[in-house]
Amino acid sequence: MASATTIGPVGINPADLPALRRRAILACSIGNFFEIFDFTIYGFFAVPISRAFFPAGNPTLALLSTFATFGVAFLMRPVGAVIIGRYGDRHGRRAALVVTIALMAAATGLTGLVPSYALIGGLAPALLLLCRLGQGFSTGGEWGGAAAFLVEYAEPGKRGITGAWQQFSTQFGAIFGSGLGALLPWALSTDDFFAWGWRVPFLLGFVLGPVGYYLRRRVAETPVFERVVEERSVSHAPLGATLTEHFDMVIYAFGLSAVGPALQYTFNIFLPSMVQNQFKVDPSTALLAASLSLVWLTFLTPFIGWASDKVGRKVFILLSGAGALLFAWPLFQAVAASPDFWTMLVCECIAMTFLSFYTGVIPSILAELFPTQVRYTALSVSYGFSVMLFGGFAPLIATRLVAGTGSAVSPAFFVMAAGFISLWAIIKMPDRFNAPLH
Repeated sequence: MASATTIGPVGINPADLPALRRRAILACSIGNFFEIFDFTIYGFFAVPISRAFFPAGNPTLALLSTFATFGVAFLMRPVGAVIIGRYGDRHGRRAALVVTIALMAAATGLTGLVPSYALIGGLAPALLLLCRLGQGFSTGGEWGGAAAFLVEYAEPGKRGITGAWQQFSTQFGAIFGSGLGALLPWALSTDDFFAWGWRVPFLLGFVLGPVGYYLRRRVAETPVFERVVEERSVSHAPLGATLTEHFDMVIYAFGLSAVGPALQYTFNIFLPSMVQNQFKVDPSTALLAASLSLVWLTFLTPFIGWASDKVGRKVFILLSGAGALLFAWPLFQAVAASPDFWTMLVCECIAMTFLSFYTGVIPSILAELFPTQVRYTALSVSYGFSVMLFGGFAPLIATRLVAGTGSAVSPAFFVMAAGFISLWAIIKMPDRFNAPLH
């Protein structure tokens, strides 16, 4: 087995590297927090958004339209992955991540300012769609860049725990968003919440975004990428090189990425909205269960990353895929039979346990598949297409399955399919655990 090696930044005293590494990880993680908070609050506030931006009279159709807009944003993730990924592989990870957080803050703030359907008619959903496309473009370039940035800064033998900070910080962003989704309906009257209260998180995301922007501007480029620049081996066509020289790895990366988004967006985004819409569960109750399960996921993620540095990455993706395949159906059955707070909390925590096996290792296992010259692009494209299909359209597909079959359990089939695909990919792909990055 190849061993990890240390590559120091060009022109930097090796004694300064630990402090430089800590500063870089902190800056990247805070930026991740703001990015994912901004992106996921749309899903947590799907019900009030459906009332604000689509015609009244058919709540199911309005919710479908809202989730369709949610999913369409994911169509822009591969576009952002290609464009921002190319920029990041040619000009550096730090420069690209500064761009993504600025774009996200702008698109999120505008979402909170778009007038409702009652005021401007069909222009309201059109403007909402444009904002979501901007968010999708930004996120498409964020994930792969943040994963590459963190793993390239990791100490030898600590890529798993260092990469896990990417998922750890994004989960805090999702917790903050879902927590506001639970708090605002409780703190405000129903009329105020649906009239203007749901806009508060979007405006807050715009206000906080510059903090992440400032921090990212002040960190150094990764040591591994600086070495590529020093050697004059920067790729001028990273997408072409990815698809011609590493296409098999792209397929494996796409497949093993499937189960995480399916678990995340079906159980944490779709399920709270379904029980509100179909079983008339209070929004605060549904989102509190989702928030607490995200806390559990966030707690587990760094431990899984740490464990992967000891025993390898593949075993955890195997556990995640098998868990989705075997447990999605009984978990949905339990919620459909008893849609109360405790049942939802237990079922979502079980689902998040299987998701933690994925979140703890996915940045490091993907980063180890590709060389430095194309890592940003390859990570962004393979993960971006997978999360578009299995994450972005998960709430829409799940809603259509329920509407078409009349069964609240039917979305489990979608999660099971994603689990099977990830199992196939992780079994077929080579194990590059701790292989040299450069």
